[in-house]
Amino acid sequence: MSNPIPLDDQVIWLTGASSGIGEALTDALAPRCRALFISARSEDKLKPLAARHDNVIIATADITDEESLYKVAKIIDEKYGHLDTVIANAGTCEYVDVTDFDAALFRRVLDTNVMGLVNTTAAALPLLRKSERGYLIGVGSSVSMLAMPRAQAYGASKAAVAHFLESMKADLTAMNIDVSLVSPGFVKTPLTDVNDFPMPMRISAEKAADAIIDGIEKRHWHIHFPKTFTRILWFIGQLPAFLRHRITASMSRTDEALKQRHAQESDS
Repeated sequence: MSNPIPLDDQVIWLTGASSGIGEALTDALAPRCRALFISARSEDKLKPLAARHDNVIIATADITDEESLYKVAKIIDEKYGHLDTVIANAGTCEYVDVTDFDAALFRRVLDTNVMGLVNTTAAALPLLRKSERGYLIGVGSSVSMLAMPRAQAYGASKAAVAHFLESMKADLTAMNIDVSLVSPGFVKTPLTDVNDFPMPMRISAEKAADAIIDGIEKRHWHIHFPKTFTRILWFIGQLPAFLRHRITASMSRTDEALKQRHAQESDS
């Protein structure tokens, strides 16, 4: 396989660019690449980002809408004739309350995180094949290393992301296309700002972007950070099931939720 294309020669497409890791990646990647197409549902949120960089092109799209992604791919093809790297960063997170189980929550999370990645890949793959050495990057989560309380929907979606990307890696090697899985720990973003539980070793979006770019330049299969945190999760995930389950059950807040629900029912 040929050597990776230097970042400064690359045409890159980044989804989920309007906030959090995506915004930080835009600011960190733009000065180092040839052209950067940034996507999100809201053009207004992308405009301030694009205004900061001469080589950033706004390409509004909703990853759950296949047609909007193919429109972006057409714009990239018409302007450059190929795509070197796609970073499928867009995603969502909702936590499950097993005392009030909601199947619709699962549909929302899986449609965005799993089918959104599939839709992005479908639109980008023909253009990646035109690159000298294409590169597909998907953002998963360290939660896929260990089944955690309340993460039934989010964790399942990110486990699917990891499996999808590893399978794609097996098939795309023959096409000279690299694949990477990004597994962040807790990162300070608008999504995590609303979390109501402890987030050990949480890092800034800027540090996350630096870690991702370092992995991108080396084309590592698995880009995970902060490494102390992800290694702890991995280690717990390798323990015998009865130990894993004891640890994760100790983190659960179901007892608290049940007590609150019983108190509300008693008051009504």
